[in-house]
Amino acid sequence: MITITTSMESLGEDRLTTEQRRELNDVLARARAAAVIAETYDQERVDSLCQAAAWAVANKKSFQRLAEMGVAESGIGDPVSRVGKRFRLRGILRDALREKSVGLVEEIPEKGIFKYAKPVGVVASIIPMTNPDLTAAGNSICAIKARDAIIFSPHPRARNTSFETIRLMREALVREGAPADLLQCLLNVNIPMAQALMERVDLVTATGGKAMVRAAYSSGTPAFGVGAGNATVIIDETANVEEAARNVMISKTADFGSGCSCDGNVLIEESIFDRVIERLAAEGGYLAEDAQKSKLQAAMWDAEGRRLEDTIAISPQKLAERAGFTIPSDRKFIIVIGDRIGKAHPFSSEKLTSLLAVYKYRGFDNALEMMKAIFEVGGKGHSCGLYSFDQDHIHRLAMAAPVSRIMIRQANSAGNAGAFNNGMPMTSNLGCGSWGGNIVSENIHLKHYLNMTWVSVPIPEDRPSDGELFGRFYDPTLEG
Repeated sequence: MITITTSMESLGEDRLTTEQRRELNDVLARARAAAVIAETYDQERVDSLCQAAAWAVANKKSFQRLAEMGVAESGIGDPVSRVGKRFRLRGILRDALREKSVGLVEEIPEKGIFKYAKPVGVVASIIPMTNPDLTAAGNSICAIKARDAIIFSPHPRARNTSFETIRLMREALVREGAPADLLQCLLNVNIPMAQALMERVDLVTATGGKAMVRAAYSSGTPAFGVGAGNATVIIDETANVEEAARNVMISKTADFGSGCSCDGNVLIEESIFDRVIERLAAEGGYLAEDAQKSKLQAAMWDAEGRRLEDTIAISPQKLAERAGFTIPSDRKFIIVIGDRIGKAHPFSSEKLTSLLAVYKYRGFDNALEMMKAIFEVGGKGHSCGLYSFDQDHIHRLAMAAPVSRIMIRQANSAGNAGAFNNGMPMTSNLGCGSWGGNIVSENIHLKHYLNMTWVSVPIPEDRPSDGELFGRFYDPTLEG
């Protein structure tokens, strides 16, 4: 017999220390034991556990402490706006409670189809530095609802925040008589440990940098990853300028622009360009001079165009200081006027900080061309937005944009991942389709944590005639 060993079989585990290997074996054994217990729960029990675990972190007192802890630990982000992310947990819980996840969950009688939900098993979740609390809590809600166990691999720069988030939820489960080990967090975490975890679970959800998402897909385990953002917004001549400027500010300043959905580039119709810039300034924007723009580029990107990590998710004042100038303390974000788009022009790439690039366009055809050019730089598959009341413009953007989600007259950072005033599934994980190197082009939510058994019963025959099927191409003489 010939044994074939692939390089993936021990990609991570061969590089573990003895202590890490012992920890990994232990958490996996405990997770699988907890999952066996959870599989016996009925829908009422599951929903109650979701509520208990969610409330442990979604209440303002707890989440404010976690938000402040995450900013202090990682050194990035805005503790004031980050507290607002607790409302995303309410949305994730709302969506989860409205869905069935145990037993018969869907019936399509006319097709004779009946769907039964089953747990996936043990899930690995890779947590980003920018959302050490939200991602851990949101993914926990989905896992509990699906009767999965979930093991988190926190980002090293924010691990204690993730530990604390999971600790609070574990305690809530224990109070309800459920196994705490439905939720676990790795302690001795690094890249090999995360890789080894992904190789040994039943499903992976990976939120983080491109390298981590690629590692998830190469782990040999089914995986849901996310793509990079470079959110681009178009403001056309029909827009409500005040509304558009306010929402751009909201999106740009959320957690100092740390999210992939935060507005990075705004394309403005030339006839309203000056008005929009004026309103953006009224909303707290600081318009950089040409000399300051050059300094910002030097401070944010190296000579090869790679973004410098110490500029991510910092205040506009700190960003200006690193670039060698000062701005007033009341300014909420910095604006640079872009003149060119392409890989050689980094202002058209993803920024992940309190900096916004604005561009002037002439005619909607030009806007669509510029939008496509920006997504060739980065962010293809993620998201864009449009402030317009012109239905033709909305339709044309939807037809042309290589993205998975388009927000119309909404703040991108709030709407993409679901909001209480839109119908997007609430999440902190945004799939970007094949454009972004992902398997799904939708928001990752409860259904992605479930296996589904399809039961099929006979129905009256549904077989169209060949004439109906092949239309004008059908030639009965060829059938003999």
